[in-house]
Amino acid sequence: MTILVTGIVLILALLAIKISNQYGIPSLVLFILLGISFTLIGVDFNDYPFSEKFASLALMFIMFYGGYGTKWQMAKPVALPSVILASGGVVLTALITGVFCHFVLGFDLIQAMLLGSIVGSTDFATVSSVLKSKKLNLKYSTAPLLEMESGSNDPFAYTMTMIFLAILSGSKVNIAMLVILQITVGILISYIGGRIFFILLEKIDFSEDGMLSVFMIAAILLIYQISAMLGGNGFLAVYLFGIYIGNKEYKGKRQTVFFFDGISNIMQIALFFMLGLLSEPSKIISNLAPAFFIMLFMTLIARPIVILLVSFFYKMKLNQVITVTISGIRGAAAIAFAIMAVNQNIPFEIDIFHIVFGICILSTLIQGSLMASVSKKVDMIDPNDSVLKTFNSYQDKSEIAFIETSIKYNCNLNGKTLAEISPIFDIIVAKLIRNGKQIVPKGDTVVQPGDRIIIGGKEYFDSSGKDLLEITLYDNHPWTNKKVIDIDLHHRTLIVMLLDNKNNVVIPTGQTVLKSGDKLVLYSLNDENS
Repeated sequence: MTILVTGIVLILALLAIKISNQYGIPSLVLFILLGISFTLIGVDFNDYPFSEKFASLALMFIMFYGGYGTKWQMAKPVALPSVILASGGVVLTALITGVFCHFVLGFDLIQAMLLGSIVGSTDFATVSSVLKSKKLNLKYSTAPLLEMESGSNDPFAYTMTMIFLAILSGSKVNIAMLVILQITVGILISYIGGRIFFILLEKIDFSEDGMLSVFMIAAILLIYQISAMLGGNGFLAVYLFGIYIGNKEYKGKRQTVFFFDGISNIMQIALFFMLGLLSEPSKIISNLAPAFFIMLFMTLIARPIVILLVSFFYKMKLNQVITVTISGIRGAAAIAFAIMAVNQNIPFEIDIFHIVFGICILSTLIQGSLMASVSKKVDMIDPNDSVLKTFNSYQDKSEIAFIETSIKYNCNLNGKTLAEISPIFDIIVAKLIRNGKQIVPKGDTVVQPGDRIIIGGKEYFDSSGKDLLEITLYDNHPWTNKKVIDIDLHHRTLIVMLLDNKNNVVIPTGQTVLKSGDKLVLYSLNDENS
């Protein structure tokens, strides 16, 4: 029955994404509403301990992918304000919100500060979802600023939450030492983990059969847990690890982008659905008024104060301040931290979970829906805003493909300009490397023997999947130790690629000698395709 329900939920979630794209409603709100609807039809779920573990796991992968997709070329110019917003901004937001909850709403001071800490961070999943779905190219590098802020501020909100939970539970805590450990250990473990990751990657080929994705999952889990065991912030560690390995190029990386994009989406769907399932509609309604006033205060007063203070260190124009303010959406991390608070068995005077739940629902629904229109109103949309990407990034999710080849001494392209070559094949020479130096290719660039050229063109996808066949040669295979030109190959069959024993890709010619252990990819034209 559980498997059946899971399948139904995933299909409904996919429909929710389509509705979101069509009507502009944040999809994550629809996932939560989907969870709430299941409680209304009688599904009873109140397992907070399990929810806390799953929420931590989901946030782990969501935050890793947030770092993995961060392009440092784009993030570097806004790194300083992003870090200030993610650290000092979270602390100020938590304290200002806590003061409001205590003096205006009458909450206990420490519980008010805990509530402010829980909702202190902005939500990466929601912010990035709105930016991508609305295709918001914002001026002044604001999009990478928002993504980097929302991707890196959860660890600081988590640390603040742990501090006030410790105070409420009566535990003795050295706040300065806790903060130092959380940050320094998280940074160190992410760096050490990244170095070990690439050392192993150089010695062992994980790129075949999807093993690289499995290796990366293992690395994420280990880095998170080791950091947590040593007193560091596991979320910060996996986020920085994602940035570290995401900004380097290595074999098989393209496939991992698709894999972790899917994993991140599934985790978001499952997390928000579970949070909706965990809630009680009657308690959401009874706590909606304080949740609304807190959300309104954070949006109109707390966050603008923080943004204006940051603008003293990093000059922001008024329209940028307005856009960054409206983009301070609260989401999954806050609800996950609220679950952690509930599991501490502290006798709260307020319903922490459902107040935080209401804040996040309202924030995502109202701010998420207004983000695009407000950005347009204040003239923050820049249609000419350039997005810096590596060649691999363009291959990650588009139909363009890049291949590398070398110009041989007897090649008939020698002495020709690129303007003469490109129209023949409907391709573009994207990069030229000569004697180890990179040359920006122009139409009048003349090709010389020994040049390595990177060619870009439209990727081909075989929808039938029937034309390619892979075979492995063995010792007594009739083709073993023969040249391609000498083997008995059907006239309607071509060897298009060869993978040798060291997993090197070889483009075969007639003089290529086939050896035992080689994997051959054959293209055969059958009667159906002739």
